[in-house]
Amino acid sequence: MSHLDISVVICVYTEDRWEDILAAVGSVRRQSRPAAETLLVVDHNPALLERLGKEYEEAHEEVRVLANAGPRGLSAGRNTGIAAARGEIVAFLDDDAVAERDWLRHFAEGYEDPRVMAVGGRTMPAWASGRRPDWFPEEFDWVVGCTYKGLPPGRVRVRNVLGGNASFRKSAFDAAGGFATGIGRDGDKRPLGCEETELCIRLTRVLPDAVLLIDDRSVIHHKVPAVRERFGYFRTRAYAEGLSKALVTRSVGAARGLESERRYTTRVLPAGVARGLRDAALGRPGGAGRAGAIVAGVAAAASGYVLGSIRARRTGGAFSVPEPTSAPTRDAVRSSVPVAGAAPVAGTDPQVPGTDPVAGQGSAPWLAAGRPQVRGEGR
Repeated sequence: MSHLDISVVICVYTEDRWEDILAAVGSVRRQSRPAAETLLVVDHNPALLERLGKEYEEAHEEVRVLANAGPRGLSAGRNTGIAAARGEIVAFLDDDAVAERDWLRHFAEGYEDPRVMAVGGRTMPAWASGRRPDWFPEEFDWVVGCTYKGLPPGRVRVRNVLGGNASFRKSAFDAAGGFATGIGRDGDKRPLGCEETELCIRLTRVLPDAVLLIDDRSVIHHKVPAVRERFGYFRTRAYAEGLSKALVTRSVGAARGLESERRYTTRVLPAGVARGLRDAALGRPGGAGRAGAIVAGVAAAASGYVLGSIRARRTGGAFSVPEPTSAPTRDAVRSSVPVAGAAPVAGTDPQVPGTDPVAGQGSAPWLAAGRPQVRGEGR
């Protein structure tokens, strides 16, 4: 197993999540593979900053409380944590999620291969009502920040990881810069996203030999409040994802920005609609609702994408990317031969049955047609 130190960054912004924050930190402190430190980055909330500072005053070496040094928002908070992190690996956990005991251990195993620059995990919804709403399709679990139906199981190579349950080599940020500001979430404003998608695409452009993985054994449980179980939030979040995706594709091009979404639109979503209609015909609860929600979600995301694309063409895009701290070279990722004893990377060998060399994670599975480029991830 990799002996690299892991720093865990948790970005927080409101005292309304006080108990959730304590639970998130507690889950990190109970890891079977201990973190070197936990960094709590407070987003422009002096009262919360002071309260957390007092809460973890005696554990200041293990849990450090920091103020967001950049503009308000999740991306700048993450960048503050990255800059302060002492570990060679930086992991991210949402403030309303708890990690299973082996979360970091499975992350660490991925870095035994020196080509690997990022490892993400599986995020499971913890519904406030105690159960999934009958109408809510698993194919759209990304709406509530969770792993969605259609991703291949196991350890697989992906285009991008999901920011609330992910880790990166710190050298990845040195080479490619940090999370873009002006594209992701900002407290309780419109639930935008895609900042991790943009970062991962930028990273593999700068370091073409980099490998990004998802290991579904690295599990966290993400709280879904009652308001996010409602169809109104579902539709709003899908629309906001369309707006965000338009900014990303404006920056990186549709070939990469919509690479994973093509497979979802042409394979996974039609299959989900068919399952819903079949369940409805068999009298099973929620079947028609799930089919309708998939159609409505695609329509909302497509509307957001069209409007976002028009705005992006007019304004030229409205997000900024922190500069990298070092000039990348092809030697930054050793790609010729994996190190002895390194775990195999599922999905990178076209001869391995049942794997998909490129699978999307964390961005909306919508709005594209045709087949994705799956060999070599479009390099």
